[in-house]
Amino acid sequence: MTQSFDLILRGGTLVNHDGVGPGDLGIRAGRVAAIGDLATAAAGEVRDCTGLHLLPGVIDSQVHFREPGLDHKEDLETGSRAAVMGGVTTVFEMPNTNPQTTGPEALADKLRRAHHRMHCDFAFWVGGTHENAAEVAELERLPGAAGIKVFIGSSTGSLLVEDDAGITEILKRIRRRAAFHAEDEAMLRARKGLRVPGDPSSHPVWRSPEAALTATQRLVRIARETGARIHILHISTAEEMRFLAAHKDVATVEVTPHHLTLDGAEAYPRLGTLVQMNPPVRDAAHRDGIWWGLSQGVADVLGSDHAPHTLEEKAKPYPDSPSGMTGVQTLVPIMLDHVAAGRLSLARFVDLTSAGPQRAFGLARKGRLAVGYDADVTVVDLKRCETIRNAWIASRCGWTPYDGTTVTGWPVGTLVRGATVMWEGSLVTPASGEAARFEEAFPARA
Repeated sequence: MTQSFDLILRGGTLVNHDGVGPGDLGIRAGRVAAIGDLATAAAGEVRDCTGLHLLPGVIDSQVHFREPGLDHKEDLETGSRAAVMGGVTTVFEMPNTNPQTTGPEALADKLRRAHHRMHCDFAFWVGGTHENAAEVAELERLPGAAGIKVFIGSSTGSLLVEDDAGITEILKRIRRRAAFHAEDEAMLRARKGLRVPGDPSSHPVWRSPEAALTATQRLVRIARETGARIHILHISTAEEMRFLAAHKDVATVEVTPHHLTLDGAEAYPRLGTLVQMNPPVRDAAHRDGIWWGLSQGVADVLGSDHAPHTLEEKAKPYPDSPSGMTGVQTLVPIMLDHVAAGRLSLARFVDLTSAGPQRAFGLARKGRLAVGYDADVTVVDLKRCETIRNAWIASRCGWTPYDGTTVTGWPVGTLVRGATVMWEGSLVTPASGEAARFEEAFPARA
């Protein structure tokens, strides 16, 4: 009997748990239904993928889409449009919006705003605070919640939990893995005088490697004391990587494209405040240390930390300029360029962007190309050379620190639960993003 599918991706090279090899992908009712030679199968649509690689849908587990409250920078629609234009199929959005995402009402509001308005699938981090510490066990299990996110270094309002007692109150109650921005707030306050007005290259002097390492060491100690699992976001120092290599039983590790790609000694004179981030882009020695951690398996996840601000805001003189840059749309091409240069294998890229997030956060039916899984597919041309331009950026703020950068490797298509959302640089399907599901959240759905 002839097999029948809604869509067949034919003639491409599949990258999944079996390795890398030729094969067709059959999709039915939004899920992967068959893998292999489907030359005799029937389908409502057949898309020729000759010369292209089919990757499990890229998951970006750290984005700031600014809605509600800061919509002039970005919103859920524009941020997710940037995501799918760059080959990203699922995002986890951060809680430092206005109002902050710290309770069930704010989470439910974001889910309502996102449903079938975002172009990719989504989940939302819930901010951990002193005020909601007693409720985090319930909050982290709500549908659509990626887990609990805590800022122990400078943020806004009550999202800052800098003291060991406050961190302990949260970690002793959680059951899922909590994510942390790890910079020591006391050290940041003490070092504020090291900021040089008008000189963003003083940013990594103020927000020193010691401030990052001290915070990470504190978090690991408290995680051990409470029996909790933690996720350290955007590692920026070589010392943190060496330390975390000895603590993989409690801590998973995120790296970012900008910390892997940019050298502060070159980037600050050229880009000024456009490269200002928290934690900062540092020098090549720290960049090399992060690559060491990636090559040795210490890094688990690749996140963009997409954090847009308008060019007008970024043009303010340092330190009045805000920290943050776009990143969700450039994550795939920037990292595929590292693949092309031999710094990163394609298999490791896939592990960091699909299997890694699935393992760390317990995503259901995402993270691999396998029968029964959501048909989330990132289609790439590994040989295609393109120059990244501001005009390509779909984010509302419309700029990237990589403007003018030529890369080898490019996202050609983005499929979300079987729907071709982006193909060859164009949106081709109306927004249909839905909340991702997690193995440790409730209620369960079929």
